[in-house]
Amino acid sequence: MKIYADPITVNCRKVLAGLKFLGVDYTLVHTDYLKGEFKSPEYMKINPNACLPAMVDEGFTLWESNAILQYAADKYNRTRAYPKDLTTRADINRWLLWESSSWFPSAYVYLVENCVKPVLGAKPDPNVLAGEEPRFRKLAGILESRLEDSDWLCGDNPTIADIVVAAPMHLHAVQGLPLKDFPNLAGWMTQKVERLPAWDETYVGPGFTLKRAA
Repeated sequence: MKIYADPITVNCRKVLAGLKFLGVDYTLVHTDYLKGEFKSPEYMKINPNACLPAMVDEGFTLWESNAILQYAADKYNRTRAYPKDLTTRADINRWLLWESSSWFPSAYVYLVENCVKPVLGAKPDPNVLAGEEPRFRKLAGILESRLEDSDWLCGDNPTIADIVVAAPMHLHAVQGLPLKDFPNLAGWMTQKVERLPAWDETYVGPGFTLKRAA
């Protein structure tokens, strides 16, 4: 299984951490995000969307980060991380779709303004952040309620839903997400997800560094 990715991005880290969580071996084909290598003609033959990541496995090509994790979980029968029980799987799929359509776009605004722009020598736009906050707070409230009586999103153990939903928050320490009113969500991220070995092994830090400060 080849994964075309740059480990610094949300959706690439999601897939790399998710595959480690699933215990699935892969070969990383580094595709530099900041250099725009995902726009090259060679890469766009794999993913015509010009987006990262993408997977090629035994001649089968797949893009969309959440679909890659679903595929890997099913191929290798990782039923603890992606149960086949109808209602549990529907619940997980619900969160995967919600992350893609709602949660990622909102959290990504904070990532761009507070993390990407400084790397590129630009300043965050406070008006953009202020405009996004109501939507983010609404979505964070949904997670806050879900995590009130549960350590994980879908049952008593972590699933691919936890990896997927955590990914847009992966730089929360410098992302500037307004989490102070959402203790369940913040605790799930820092005390649960970040303590998973798969998450720790795919570390991304401030400035999009892949190495922890000494």
